[in-house]
Amino acid sequence: MKILFISLGCDKNLVDSEKMLSMLTSKGYSLTDDETEAEIIVINTCCFINDAKEESIQTILEMAKLRKEGACRALIVTGCLAQRYQKEIIEEIEEVDAVLGTSSYDEIVDTVEQVLKGQKTEQFLSIDRLPCTDTGRVVTTGGHYAHLKIAEGCDKHCTYCIIPKIRGNFRSVPMEKLIKEAEELAAQGVKELILVAQETTLYGKDLYGKKSLHLLLRELCKIKGIRWIRVLYCYPEEIYDELIRTMKEEKKICHYLDLPIQHASDRILKRMGRRTNRNQLEDIIGKLRREIPDIALRTTLITGFPGETEEDHQELMEFVDEMEFDRLGVFTYSQEEDTPAASMEDQIPEEVKEDRKADLMELQQEVSMDKNETQIGRTVTAMVEGYLSDEHAYVARTYADAPGIDGYLFLNTEETLMSGDFVKARITGALEYDLIGVLENEFAQ
Repeated sequence: MKILFISLGCDKNLVDSEKMLSMLTSKGYSLTDDETEAEIIVINTCCFINDAKEESIQTILEMAKLRKEGACRALIVTGCLAQRYQKEIIEEIEEVDAVLGTSSYDEIVDTVEQVLKGQKTEQFLSIDRLPCTDTGRVVTTGGHYAHLKIAEGCDKHCTYCIIPKIRGNFRSVPMEKLIKEAEELAAQGVKELILVAQETTLYGKDLYGKKSLHLLLRELCKIKGIRWIRVLYCYPEEIYDELIRTMKEEKKICHYLDLPIQHASDRILKRMGRRTNRNQLEDIIGKLRREIPDIALRTTLITGFPGETEEDHQELMEFVDEMEFDRLGVFTYSQEEDTPAASMEDQIPEEVKEDRKADLMELQQEVSMDKNETQIGRTVTAMVEGYLSDEHAYVARTYADAPGIDGYLFLNTEETLMSGDFVKARITGALEYDLIGVLENEFAQ
């Protein structure tokens, strides 16, 4: 039978989707990207912020029409929206045949089989369990890179965030399982591993009594075929010396870190329930740049948090200007029910949030342009992502660019390159977020 799988939201959700795909294909189900011919439709949803929630709901409603009128015989909803709004989905969208919680996705095969027998079903196992998945992955990112989810859940309980309530407490995946999964990915041709979790820096503390991300990284570096290892979602207060030392010593680890700092005003950081203040953030960023001079630092910010004044906004602008992050993204605050921040006084109007976001992104655009211009003339190693036929150019990434969120290097060459190839390129031009270059061996021609 043909299954259409729709994965929404973050890369951590995508890993769950790829594991479900593997479970289903191992039982003989085939995959399709044509919604009109799909007999089974699975939607892995997101609800982290309001926009993601709306996208998930709209997708469910669109697929519900196919369940009613098309070839679809089973409509299954899983993921964060399913965990958070299980009752509403079941009661209000009659076309939905089954709902699975975030920690129950390993029940997908049994769920499909029950639905095909005419049984509506719900699967909500303990939110603090680790799903049992040993059937591998169907890599959907092109084959040359893949995400490795090293932990589930979060213990931080920031006041704006619903994740602990829908993903449970922080729990690490045992190291031996991760190494086995990474070896299997390498055998499939994956060359770049991207480590993800709600927070990667605490990896292993629950299992081994101490932070063990550096130990995991050293083991992953031993795997043949893996060329790059990238680490995302490192909470700044949890960065530790042994992790920095490992990044310096292991050649496969990209000199790149994602540090979600959210703000720089001490008052707003405290209201957010964050564990750092501005001085600590400056110290951590300064230390990383001293220890690893070529490190690329990405961060994310939230603007328009309840009670954020124009003074707080200007302090954040000043911080961004001073820190000169290599990569930066901004979210407007989303008022999520069942979070402490949702009931705080002094909620900010949407138009003010959007104006402040525009201010920050305009500033970051200037920072990014200046940084990119300093790259002109340099030779870099890049991984080829694909080819743009209308531009007659290849798309590639340097170590400083995570797929899907950062910029690209556009290469003009007559050579034939394949996705996943590593090349040496000379930077010849700069845009606000992207670079332009040629292959090093063609530079003088």
